[in-house]
Amino acid sequence: MPDRPEQHVAVRPGHPLAALVVGLGGAVGGLARLGVAEVLPHAPGTWAWSTFVANASGCAALAALVVVLAARFPDSHLPRLLLGTGVLGGYTTFSTFSVDVVELLRAGRGAMAGAYIGGSVASMLLATVVGLLLARVVLGVRGPR
Repeated sequence: MPDRPEQHVAVRPGHPLAALVVGLGGAVGGLARLGVAEVLPHAPGTWAWSTFVANASGCAALAALVVVLAARFPDSHLPRLLLGTGVLGGYTTFSTFSVDVVELLRAGRGAMAGAYIGGSVASMLLATVVGLLLARVVLGVRGPR
């Protein structure tokens, strides 16, 4: 048999394996999200700490993941699909956040709904910056100027 270079299959969106990888990651992320909801339950029309925590921590994790993948695995699409799109996509939840806001409004808690929206957006942005900075410090990566 002649020697030939090993062929590398790029698993990108659209590749048949991509759906499987994202689905498996999404199942793991969804189960993690369920765990947060079990630890931090809330009644409709009250501050949804589980959603708040999941979204903020998911933003920090995704930001750190982006730095790690870019610095250490720039050509590897499989971890991005599995961990970013799958696990963290299944873990974070904009739809539940939206329902939580509507439930607060239906309960006549407009001020709390506004605080929940503002607090959520601020915490997610702050968590993203913290995730980026921490990952850069840990890896010794300099950020863009």
